[in-house]
Amino acid sequence: MERPVKVLIVDDSRTMRALIRRTLEKEPGLVVCAEAANPIEARDLIIRDQPDVITLDVEMPCMNGLQFLDKIMRLRPIPVVMVSSLTTKGAETAIAALQMGAFDCFPKPECSFGGEAFAGLARLVKQAAQSRPSRAQAHCTAAPHPPSAWGNDFALVAIGASTGGVEAIEKVLSGFPAGGPPIVICQHMPKLFTASFAKRLDHTLSALSVAESENGERLAPGMVRIAAGGEQHTVVERYADGLRTRLVKAPPVNGHSPSVDVLFDSVAAQVGPNALGILLTGMGQDGAKGLLAMRQAGAMTIAQDHDSSVVYGMPRVAAEIGAACQIVPLNQISRAALSACKK
Repeated sequence: MERPVKVLIVDDSRTMRALIRRTLEKEPGLVVCAEAANPIEARDLIIRDQPDVITLDVEMPCMNGLQFLDKIMRLRPIPVVMVSSLTTKGAETAIAALQMGAFDCFPKPECSFGGEAFAGLARLVKQAAQSRPSRAQAHCTAAPHPPSAWGNDFALVAIGASTGGVEAIEKVLSGFPAGGPPIVICQHMPKLFTASFAKRLDHTLSALSVAESENGERLAPGMVRIAAGGEQHTVVERYADGLRTRLVKAPPVNGHSPSVDVLFDSVAAQVGPNALGILLTGMGQDGAKGLLAMRQAGAMTIAQDHDSSVVYGMPRVAAEIGAACQIVPLNQISRAALSACKK
């Protein structure tokens, strides 16, 4: 019989701690080993109880969640699931946490304290227990200096990612020069989080113009658009004046909205051999079939390798079904993309 996953809950709200405990203890294979009202208490409990996963509130007294996360990742890497409110401020902090190495972020309900308030958190904690904190991974080593320009005139680059993707996407984009083909990205995130992610990338990446996707926006060189979160998908359509993004209201695909498969399928149909597709770290299989459709349409396709992925799910499925022309470590993906030749 497998040992249960031990979870430490860190939240300054007694009510929230009780709701999270009740949710997690209903799930077979999970046990709450301790609770802490602040990071000072949590520090001692980590040493005493050796938890496998930590759920961590963002805003707390004494030391906020980001400060504590930084200490965890530097001194004792443990998978951490951030629990953040669905507000603009909460989303911005959560994105910062994901870039620092948090496994994922679960949106904390603002008003609903019913039985479904934390539905999905137990599954996320189990997934986190199977991962490795990103700062402990070998992919953090320096990448070879990439070419200073794109080797081919792709009309569009499409990128998909999920768990671990916030850090991975920034790493890939940071290797791209100004003036390259437009880039459309689907990262699994809830509403508000995608806007905060785009804003943070735009501030960090001076060579690129990053924003959340809009309905009917014409894509131009140097633009990066993050698929807007919510009950919609971002697709690419071709018009007489070029490529545009469209926001399509539709049910989730592969359990996700926005979905990488929906984006990639539209790129395969509308851009064909003039596109480049990149599938990064993530749980599940969303994007694998879409990447295959892009390859079958003549596009160049790249998937992240096993060792550099926080979770080797989506790129693994892509590799297994033959969707990837190249399988590349994260720190070499920018160079591979810039050097890629059209098929």
